[in-house]
Amino acid sequence: MKAQPRLRNQVALVTGGSSGIGVGVCLALAADGAKVVVNYHSDEEGADKTVAAIEKIGGEAYAVRADVSKEPEVLAMFEDIKKRYGTLHILVSNSGIQKDASFLDMTLDEWNAVLNVNLTGQFLCAREAAREFVKRGVQPEISKAAGKIICMSSVHEVIPWAGHVNYATSKGGIMLMMKSMAQELAPHKVRVNSIGPGAIQTPINEEAWGTKKALNKLLELIPYGRIGQPDDIGEVAAWLASDESDYVTGTTLFADGGMTLYPGFADNG
Repeated sequence: MKAQPRLRNQVALVTGGSSGIGVGVCLALAADGAKVVVNYHSDEEGADKTVAAIEKIGGEAYAVRADVSKEPEVLAMFEDIKKRYGTLHILVSNSGIQKDASFLDMTLDEWNAVLNVNLTGQFLCAREAAREFVKRGVQPEISKAAGKIICMSSVHEVIPWAGHVNYATSKGGIMLMMKSMAQELAPHKVRVNSIGPGAIQTPINEEAWGTKKALNKLLELIPYGRIGQPDDIGEVAAWLASDESDYVTGTTLFADGGMTLYPGFADNG
């Protein structure tokens, strides 16, 4: 735990907290004093490991199962959180999947699966969090904002990605959903932002870094010269959830080592 935790007395829900970026976010929020609800869909063991890691650093957490693409399960998850903690202060909508295929070969099931989790899942969770935040209002002793919603987007909200049309579409949708929510919710003192990770070393993209050859090719796209780690994103999430970013809403903070700088143009293209 940090000496002066910025998120003390706050409850945070992190969807997809059982692996990858979700684990990094859960640990960073817990280290900053938040009680963390670790959502998972199928990886109960991973979620339990995240909870154990949080408890090891002196934090408080518990795991809750829900498929974020299904409204009844999202509603049940939020009811469970309210019963346990009374309210919620922070949502990090992190759950996401990939089902890659060329556009010509992509099936409707592959399209729908990715959009249902990555986009509809974020809508459902953000809507329920926002309803709680607006109903409760600002608690000045807790935070300057009534609530904080952090959407997990990607550099692919702005960079096209052939072979991943469903994924890139979901992230582009998150960008305008986030901005529209931020515009509507700002008068209620609810802040909404996104994080746009670049290449982060997680199981979902192991093909891109699992061999030396693959990693070297990937690094050509990253001016900063290293692949990102889950805790790089976790630290950004903790800052966006804190009062230090109280005047920040409606923006995507890219944490990508410069990938969105289009490094192919560094030598005049």
